Amino acid sequence: MNILLTGSSGMVGKNILSNSLSKKYNFLSPNSSLLNLLDVKSIEKFFANNKIDFVIHAAGIVGGIQANISNNYNSLISNSLMGINLLSVVNKYDNIRLINLGSSCIYPKNLNRKYKEDDLLEGKLEPSNEGYALAKISVLKLIVFSNKELGKSHKTIIPCNIFGKYDSFNENKSHLVPAIIKKTIDYKNKKIDKIDIWGKGDARREFMYAEDLADFILKYFNNEKIPEVINVGIGNDYSILEYYQMISEILDLNVKFNFDLNKPIGMSSKLLDVSNQELLGWKPKHSIYSGLKKTIKYYEEISSSSILVG
Repeated sequence: MNILLTGSSGMVGKNILSNSLSKKYNFLSPNSSLLNLLDVKSIEKFFANNKIDFVIHAAGIVGGIQANISNNYNSLISNSLMGINLLSVVNKYDNIRLINLGSSCIYPKNLNRKYKEDDLLEGKLEPSNEGYALAKISVLKLIVFSNKELGKSHKTIIPCNIFGKYDSFNENKSHLVPAIIKKTIDYKNKKIDKIDIWGKGDARREFMYAEDLADFILKYFNNEKIPEVINVGIGNDYSILEYYQMISEILDLNVKFNFDLNKPIGMSSKLLDVSNQELLGWKPKHSIYSGLKKTIKYYEEISSSSILVG
């Protein structure tokens, strides 16, 4: 099977390609010069010149809360165009199916319970990443309409927050876990004299090690049993303060945190209901703690070898 993987240079894409299960397939992983998802003609040309049986759409412009707040305009345009252009070309072929990667930020803010797949559009979005969420919702709904009106069988996987190997540790665009790891190691190395936490640290987040998401995708992308839209996660969450504390503990540090109450915190929680995932009999291999240990080791290795990250 020939599989086109978009976003192959990102964290999820790299974890898919490095997973042993990927060796069963022939992956096409073009860079943007060979396949520009913002240009529909580029996509049409690539499909015409390559035999493609399946598409895993993992490409996207993403970032942490600060990057999202300042980038809603470009995030909405670019992420929408990439998904719409790709899907429009895929739908011209009878035999090509697509798995789309969504995001848990598409759910309404602060429902104060686990988010089920049918909670989509049941309330207002979190403003800090509204552009990204609207783009992801648009592509997800287009897939639903494609299946209903065009007889397609595309699927969308909605993962919880992801962290792990190949993550971005760039302080201007990193997500929560890599940002905490970098700050804590900088504190350990005396590059900074305090560790700031945005808000009170009581907002809760569900994170899964990226290697586990790759495992789920490779096991189920071609499985007709998975629903049209499915949540994938670990089934529990932790407060932001607890993530700081776990990483400090792994690094054997006793840190006094500074809480910046003037900073935005985003949604108070966004824990996914993973009942459909559990019906498949799948669960992540890594605990949060073991995933954090591996990610810290990865960051220390790339930092010591002077590899540019992010």
